Amino acid sequence: MSGYLESQLIILCLSTIYAYGIFLPAASGQLNLGAAGFITLGAYASAWFNASTGAELPMWLSVILAMLFTGTISLAISLPILRPRGVYMVLATFAFAEVVSGIAINLEFVGGAAGFPVDDHADVTVIVPVAIAVIFFSFYIMSTRFGLALRSIHDDDSVATLFGVNVRTAKVAAFTLGAMLMSLGGSLYGHHYNYIEAQTFNVLLSIYILLYVLMGGTQTAWGPLIGAAFFTIIPEALREIAESLGLTWLAE
Repeated sequence: MSGYLESQLIILCLSTIYAYGIFLPAASGQLNLGAAGFITLGAYASAWFNASTGAELPMWLSVILAMLFTGTISLAISLPILRPRGVYMVLATFAFAEVVSGIAINLEFVGGAAGFPVDDHADVTVIVPVAIAVIFFSFYIMSTRFGLALRSIHDDDSVATLFGVNVRTAKVAAFTLGAMLMSLGGSLYGHHYNYIEAQTFNVLLSIYILLYVLMGGTQTAWGPLIGAAFFTIIPEALREIAESLGLTWLAE
């Protein structure tokens, strides 16, 4: 496999993991614009556990600890952040991502604005199997009673409550699981590129990831995969076509 194809495959896998992190809460009607915040938490936490704890933890353990760390934070903020609905929740999650970015930029022990190096490397043989596992996990989740509960909440949370669904618990669980998946993607990003900086995980990234899910569909587990593949493959294909036609100004 050429270096170019490998890099595109890595981008597709990471985008897919991010998208499924947004998909789980979106399946219950929660529009989360805070993806960049959870990705930042995962990337920095995994890098810190891997290199700065003094124990030099292995990459796999650092990634797991980063997911648990992010899951704990998402669980703590889920109660207030899930209280508003619609556009107000979108703004609340967006504000969370901006707060995380601001904190990361100003924390000197993780490099501050200059960024933070990551020790262990995750290549394509690590990232691709993890992305496939995330896809199968998401399909499994949506096939369970929990996935059915999320869909029912999306359609009508009042009716879901009448049928015995604990709406608040289901939303918190989906939000937390999604945050942990985004943390996983952020950790793999850091370990693949071996360097992270908070400016990389900006609001545009959050918007793109949400678009992956909205374009692919929030009520089918195929949605994030289709959306991520479309926004990853189509722009590159169009760029190749433009270059082959000599339209270099379109390819730039």
